[in-house]
Amino acid sequence: MTTAAQDVLALDAAAQDLLFREARTANTFTDEPVTDEQVQAIYDLVKYAPTAFNQQPLRIVLVRSAEARERLVSHMADGNKEKTGKAPLVAVLAADHEFHEEIPRLLPHFPQAKDLFFSERPVREQTGSFNAALQVGYFILGVRAAGLAAGPMTGYDAAGINKEFFPDGDHAVLAVVNIGKPGPDAWYPRSPRLEYDEVVTTV
Repeated sequence: MTTAAQDVLALDAAAQDLLFREARTANTFTDEPVTDEQVQAIYDLVKYAPTAFNQQPLRIVLVRSAEARERLVSHMADGNKEKTGKAPLVAVLAADHEFHEEIPRLLPHFPQAKDLFFSERPVREQTGSFNAALQVGYFILGVRAAGLAAGPMTGYDAAGINKEFFPDGDHAVLAVVNIGKPGPDAWYPRSPRLEYDEVVTTV
C-alpha cells in the first residue's frame, strides 16, 4: 500500500485489498454453493451506488437450473464455456430499456423526468446501457465485498443470449458473471495498470 492510501483513504488496508489490490477475475471456483441470501446481501448493498436520475436499469438473471446453464453455455465463446459450466453460480447482467417506467417511484421529487427525458427509446437505450454498466461494476465490487470471487465475461453471442433469456426485446445483456469461492489456479498474473501521471491531468 502506498503512503497516500494509508493516510488518505477511509477504507482500512484489508478492505482495500479485498475490493481492489488483491482481487482478480477468477477463472476457477470451488464447489461451495452461492446462496440466494448471499446474492440478496450483495444487491442490497450495491443498490445504493449512484446512477443518473437514480435510474435502476440493471436486471440480474441467476442461472441455477442445469437446463438454463446449458442454454447459456451454448452462447459463450469457446474460452468461456468450461468455466461458465462449472461455476457455482452464473449471473446474466442486462440493461432494461424500459427502466423509465420506475422513474416516478425512484425519483419522487421529479417524477416528470420519466416523460421529459426518457420518452424516446434511443435515449433510453443509450442512458440505460451506460447506467446499467455502472451497476455491473458496483455488482462486481459487491461480490468481492461478500468474500466471493467474480469472473465477469463479455465473450459471448449477445444476440443469442438476448433471445434465450430476454425474448421481450426490452433487455440487452451487458455481462455474464461467474460467482463463487476461487478454486485452484484461479488467477492469471496481475496485469499492469497505468500510473497516476499517465491518467490524471489538472487544468
